[in-house]
Amino acid sequence: MSLNMAMSMETQLQSIFEDVVKTEVIEEAFAGMFMDTPEDERTKLVSCLGAFRQYWSTLPQDSHDQCVQWIVRFIHGQHSPKRISFLYDCLAMAVETNLLPPRMVCEALISSDSLEWERTQLWALTFRLIRKIIGGVDYKGVRDLLKALLEKIQTIPNTVSSAVVQQLLAAREVVEYILDRNACLLPAYFAITEIRKLYPEGKLSHWLLGSLISDFVDSFRPTARINSICGRCSLLPVDLFEPQTGLLRYVLEQPYSRDMVCNMLGLNKQHKQRCPVLEDQLVDLVVYAMERSETEEQFDDGGTSQLLWQHLSSQLIFFVLFQFASFPHMVLSLHQKLAGRGLIKGRDHLMWVLLQFISGSIQKNALADFLPVMKLFDLLYPEKECIPVPDINKPQSTHAFAMTCIWIHLNRKAQNDNSKLQIPIPHSLKLHHEFLQQSLRNKSLPMTDYKIALLCNAYSTNSECFTLPMGVLVETIYGNGSMRITLPGTNCMASGSVTPLPMNLLDSLTVHAKMSLIHSIATRVIKLAHAKSSLALAPALVETYSRLLVYMEIESLGIKGFISQLLPNVFKSHAWGILHTLLEMFSYRMHHIQPHYRVQLLSHLHSLAAVPQTNQNQLHLVESTALRLITALGSSEVQPQFTRFLSDPKTVLSAESEELNRALILTLARATHVTDFFTGSDSIQGTWCKDILQTIMSFTPHNWASHTLSCFPAPLQAFFKQNNVPQESRFNLKKNVEEEYRKWKSMTNENDIITHFSMQGSPPLFLCLLWKMLLETDHINQIGFRVLERIGARALVAHVRTFADFLVYEFSTSAGGQQLNKCIEILNDMVWKYNIVTLDRLILCLAMRSHEGNEAQVCYFIIQLLLLKPNDFRNRVSDFVKENAPEHWLQSDWHTKHMTYHKKYPEKLYFEGLAEQVNPPLQLQSQYLPIYFGNVCLRFLPVFDIVIHRFLELLPVSKSLETLLDHLGGLYKFHDRPVTYLYNTLHYYEMHLRDRTNLKRKLVHAIMSSLKDNRTPGWCLSETYLKCGMNPREDNVWTPDDTYYCKLIGRLFSLTLTPMAGKSPGPFPNCDWRFNEFPNPAAHALHVTCVELMALAVPGKDVGNALLSVVLKSQPLVPRENITAWMNAIGLVITALPEPYWVVLHDRIVSVINSPALTSETEWVGYPFQLFDFTACHQSYSEMYCSYVLALAHAVWHHSSIGQLSLIPKFLSEVLKPIVKTEFQLLYVYHLVGPFLQRFQQERTRCMLEKLSLILSLSLCPLCLSPNFFMSLSWDALSSSGLLQLIEIKRGLSDSETVLQGILPAAQKPWIGVAFYEMLQTVDQHSKHLAYMDPICDFLYHVKYMFTGDSVKDQVEKIICTLRPAVKLRLRFITHSSKMEPAAAAAAAASAPQPANVSSPAPQSSTSSTNVPLSVAQ
Repeated sequence: MSLNMAMSMETQLQSIFEDVVKTEVIEEAFAGMFMDTPEDERTKLVSCLGAFRQYWSTLPQDSHDQCVQWIVRFIHGQHSPKRISFLYDCLAMAVETNLLPPRMVCEALISSDSLEWERTQLWALTFRLIRKIIGGVDYKGVRDLLKALLEKIQTIPNTVSSAVVQQLLAAREVVEYILDRNACLLPAYFAITEIRKLYPEGKLSHWLLGSLISDFVDSFRPTARINSICGRCSLLPVDLFEPQTGLLRYVLEQPYSRDMVCNMLGLNKQHKQRCPVLEDQLVDLVVYAMERSETEEQFDDGGTSQLLWQHLSSQLIFFVLFQFASFPHMVLSLHQKLAGRGLIKGRDHLMWVLLQFISGSIQKNALADFLPVMKLFDLLYPEKECIPVPDINKPQSTHAFAMTCIWIHLNRKAQNDNSKLQIPIPHSLKLHHEFLQQSLRNKSLPMTDYKIALLCNAYSTNSECFTLPMGVLVETIYGNGSMRITLPGTNCMASGSVTPLPMNLLDSLTVHAKMSLIHSIATRVIKLAHAKSSLALAPALVETYSRLLVYMEIESLGIKGFISQLLPNVFKSHAWGILHTLLEMFSYRMHHIQPHYRVQLLSHLHSLAAVPQTNQNQLHLVESTALRLITALGSSEVQPQFTRFLSDPKTVLSAESEELNRALILTLARATHVTDFFTGSDSIQGTWCKDILQTIMSFTPHNWASHTLSCFPAPLQAFFKQNNVPQESRFNLKKNVEEEYRKWKSMTNENDIITHFSMQGSPPLFLCLLWKMLLETDHINQIGFRVLERIGARALVAHVRTFADFLVYEFSTSAGGQQLNKCIEILNDMVWKYNIVTLDRLILCLAMRSHEGNEAQVCYFIIQLLLLKPNDFRNRVSDFVKENAPEHWLQSDWHTKHMTYHKKYPEKLYFEGLAEQVNPPLQLQSQYLPIYFGNVCLRFLPVFDIVIHRFLELLPVSKSLETLLDHLGGLYKFHDRPVTYLYNTLHYYEMHLRDRTNLKRKLVHAIMSSLKDNRTPGWCLSETYLKCGMNPREDNVWTPDDTYYCKLIGRLFSLTLTPMAGKSPGPFPNCDWRFNEFPNPAAHALHVTCVELMALAVPGKDVGNALLSVVLKSQPLVPRENITAWMNAIGLVITALPEPYWVVLHDRIVSVINSPALTSETEWVGYPFQLFDFTACHQSYSEMYCSYVLALAHAVWHHSSIGQLSLIPKFLSEVLKPIVKTEFQLLYVYHLVGPFLQRFQQERTRCMLEKLSLILSLSLCPLCLSPNFFMSLSWDALSSSGLLQLIEIKRGLSDSETVLQGILPAAQKPWIGVAFYEMLQTVDQHSKHLAYMDPICDFLYHVKYMFTGDSVKDQVEKIICTLRPAVKLRLRFITHSSKMEPAAAAAAAASAPQPANVSSPAPQSSTSSTNVPLSVAQ
């Protein structure tokens, strides 16, 4: 507006209002004695408004604000209360006659600079006017006015005269009116957000407001309770709004937890950031380890103290190395916490931990950073006399020397820096130092003690002194260069050193020394690869390298360098022998390799397979390693790893191997089943696995047998049914073989024969022809051998597949008797006598074929015959199992046993047997690649995994499977994941094994019994199960009692009290987790518990109910004070079991919903939100069954996968919705689902699209609501939950609906929330009185403003109009409905009890700007 226009407006307004308020001289002379009659007052008002109306109509729209602001300034410039009162009456009438918008007037009044609390009369008159007209302001305007009003009240000082308090209370009355739920000027959701912003936690509201604010906050607590998980603080992982140092420490205690710690604390390796909280917890763990050492007599017995110090060493190196923790700060903190404690038994172990970091980093950092260690030395080593030299034949001697080694490193650093801070050797360490000096002068260092380790540790930063001891280690494993030994096969020689460095010695080396050693090994391997040396690596070097790769603290030079540098370099050099060695290491020696490294290797292997190969041995190991990598993927690893390759899935798929791609599909089926990924879905459309499946089908088109397909999740079944691949009929296969065989017999030219049958593109039938030759002539001529050679390893794989199908046809049509025996004999000759095809490859092909019905049984019959009929394989298995142990890291003579086995059972991979049988015999000199660890038994193990699964799928071959397990189950002694395999098998085939309890028991018995001699008693199955459940009792099946289940859950629960560094003894024997199947005790405990429960000869439903009864029934073994922690353990276990085990919880919920406590309003008198508050009720011994079920449901659903949770909407809509009739039932349903809304929205919005039901809408949760947000309704919780986000959205977007509607899929919008309101409608119709309307409506606003927006407006509006007036009034902002007539609104307000000073909101007709139907953008 221009200056002239502003002056013109001011002039005109002044003339209008001054004419009204002007007085005669006599009135001024006798002020207070003259009074206008009501008629005169009315006349003045009408006259003033008439003039103003005429002027207002000429003003442009953008001048309205300025006009109202001038009027307010004019009024506030008056000093006569009479004039101010009159002018306020003018404003009120202007608003009531729809001349001025009430929001504009209220905002101008509150924002006036003249409105100060000191002007008490103006203050009172102003807020009385606002109180009078605010009912006509739209609810978002009321929200803004509330904010401004609270800020204005804040200007009142803490102490004022009591004489003015009454007038100041006018502002409080406005706030009270705004917050009055019966007046319903705005959603309480908005109001509490503004309150939270002005009064954060710990800040009391203004004294003028008294208890008004706290009472209002309390009224919101029921809604908070609806969205709270019962006993949340006992459910792991904890995620509260207070420091969770206990949780952090628990995770820090676990092996292989550093990535989890980084995720929890938001630490990024790329950004160096010190984390004091992490420092404190590491220091506390060290102090705890010191305390533990005081009570343990032995250190080198593999006890918890030794494991703890090993683990702490690894953790400290990682976190300090990446600068997440400060070394000097930690040392000083340790000194402070250990001072005066007298804890000295663990001092050597502590110095050993500190030495790890010092030796590796002192050269790159300032000396001052490490000097605080000497202060710690003074505290922990108070001796005045010299400490004696320990027995260096024991590994703990390296710890005893740790402090001396630290001093040597510090002194070396000071010398190099020419520092004046050189410290003389402490007197107590003189004997240690002299011993090291003397040992260094001895050039002949034996490997029989730990002297070499001591020298490496002490002088790793002194190259002159370090060369000698490290050189001895290197020479020990490299060999002296002249000695040679043979490896399995022909023409394969290796360097002569066969004894690896023992783990005790490697553990006794500092990280710095280990890094030097592994760097030396990797450099040598790369050098030999470049030189294409024909001499294989020494077995000692390979085994030692494998052992070094287990150390997480040297990951950059260890497994990361192995995958990212060593393998590519060796591959680039085409050093096939070394590559073969590295793949063997990966297959048989490595543990706990992170999944992204494994998938990266899988990609390397597929690219390697594409390189033209003539070496069958090499190609065989590539596929065998790839098979291990695929089948070993954890169920939770499959999706995150393969989604990394969605842009180019070809890199992780085989372009040629149908068996590898089939194995991947089986792994994918298992993973999606175990994780419930496809639960509630019928199609793979839009999922991460669609492109992977389509690419597989383009590479290797294939079908699946119906009995295998029936085990797949429904979407995978649908995919393969839609992508059915036509198969060649067995008749045509037989016909083609006969035709080719006629050609073989009729052709006479040797070259023509070889060319024809080995020609690329010719039918892959040659193995079928060899079968025919042996069947008819009992021999194969030399030409057959030449054809096999010419075909080559890559093409021969296709011949094996065809041969597998042909065998099934031949055995199916066999006449039996002698002919069948002849077929069996020929088949075994092809494997063991002629070495045409290896057993593991042939059986893998047979197991992966897609035969149906009788042919499938014949196929499995052939597999059984191959494995058991001749003694060849059974003898190999028996001898290997008897002579070897799986603990390779403890062995020094593996190579000797390995060679003994191969000499007894030589493996021939180049048709040597056939070459010897042809006439005349052929002399072969095949170049074998080095084999350090593998043999037919170990190669067969991943194939055996697949065979067992195929047999489980077909009921008629159950007995055959039991026979296989009896004879070959001992191989699982060498399985690297036996418990995981059992868990996956029992979980995936739960439906197939449900009624086959003997087979299930046999499977568990075979695998667990194979390990009994190599595991400590109690490592897996409980004593009760071993005694009662492992023995077959067909006539009297053992049914566990409640005590059994309590003890089983108690064993898992105790792990929360006895982690690796926890109280002793723990529920499971100690072990070296570096070589364990699982990374930590908790993962081990959960898997073995689930395996045992699934192995019971009891229906899953009964087991599930028994698990629930552990806490739902009074159990003497369950301590009351830990009840929620026990619920946490049950939630962990039951959600890790198949659906029949955990779905029984739904039955318990139904029984609660139908219980008299919720169905009968006269059954008891109580407050439902207290009833449903399990923690408070439990502590006061007033809990009821319904609160127990609620708490247990929360514990179970808290640990459920999103696939499991996706069944809940259907359960609630189809099962619970029809039975919910009362307000208590409705609130119970809200309490059940409310805390899990976020997970539905965040993890699978698709769930909501497929379910049109009440709780479907409930499952559409706020974008940022924390699951535990409403737990205690702390101010921080209110803020973090997203209540504030609604207000804080940029004003340009105006409201959260605008944002959210853009996020929601268009197809989803029409359905969200409809059934939810239908449920409320049912309760409304069946209840005479609704006592808890406010929490119900608050919750609905919560859903609307945090997620649904206006997407359900049309459907919900019809339902709201049918509700009782009081509810209708409260919900009017849900749809911004203008269809509620003024009379209806007034009646709604009147129907609810109201204070005498509360009036109904001003009616919102369609005649003024204040009454336009509210849109989303308002």
